[in-house]
Amino acid sequence: MAHDLFEAARDAMGRAYAPYSKFPVGAAIRAEDGKVYVGANIENLSFPQGWCAEPTAIGAMVMGGGRRIREIAVIAEKLALCPPCGGCRQKIAEFAGPDTRVYLCDEQGVQKTMTMEELLPFSFKTDVIG
Repeated sequence: MAHDLFEAARDAMGRAYAPYSKFPVGAAIRAEDGKVYVGANIENLSFPQGWCAEPTAIGAMVMGGGRRIREIAVIAEKLALCPPCGGCRQKIAEFAGPDTRVYLCDEQGVQKTMTMEELLPFSFKTDVIG
């Protein structure tokens, strides 16, 4: 089942806009409804204004009607098993549970599977604010 997410993330990576870093990244989310949503990093000359692949995919999921991430795959062209950055981990956690599966990929496929709890222990919990 993770293989289709790998392929979707790899295809999304091919659409990345990364003229400055030359570091394309793709992400694919399977939402609770089974639909797959993708995203790629999109840079901007004003560097802090760009965004990563994971929030791009999260935005597509939310706009497509999805609300919970069941699993997510991430791939980077130049770094095998590239994990989401810290900010993206918290963004993913907003829509995921501790058991949500995170797939880290290389050009061959999924090479490491972990849970959100393993990826982001002691995350900022939003349920306390009601």
